[in-house]
Amino acid sequence: MTPLVDWPIWAVAFIAYVFLQRMIELVIARRNTARLLKEGGEEFGQRGYPLFIILHTLWLLCVVALAVPGSEPPSLLFALFVVVQGLRYWALVTLGRWWTTRLVSGPDFPRVKRGPYRFLSHPNYLVVVLEIALVPLILNEVTVAIVFSILNAMLLFWRIRMENSVLAKRGGLDAKA
Repeated sequence: MTPLVDWPIWAVAFIAYVFLQRMIELVIARRNTARLLKEGGEEFGQRGYPLFIILHTLWLLCVVALAVPGSEPPSLLFALFVVVQGLRYWALVTLGRWWTTRLVSGPDFPRVKRGPYRFLSHPNYLVVVLEIALVPLILNEVTVAIVFSILNAMLLFWRIRMENSVLAKRGGLDAKA
């Protein structure tokens, strides 16, 4: 465990990026959720949502508390992280106004079937799975990568089953962002 003040600048910038990204996403998600609910959407799985917030908060805190970053980022893992970020932004831009961290749906809401959603049902969840492993691995913290990957898999198993059930009730038309 190395205190954050002793981390190399690349590692501080990296973790700051991850934190800032999460905060911006929560702001966007809150705005989109409120609008979708006003448009007649219904939220599903509300009781499980706090578990995701707790998991992601503890994950980031554990990364910061336990990581021992090297003097330079591991090139291959960092390159993979950059690719994963590309997939993240592709998924978020494709969903546009429909993207939220909550599960909000309505009978008249279309199902997005373009962008990465042509190839994967849940590309943003793939991004999260990879990030939960990659961020701590980039910062030399294997235990956090393993433990939180397992916990995240358990939550996602529940969430994806619920989301698939909800999405099955949507129309087949592709959403225009």
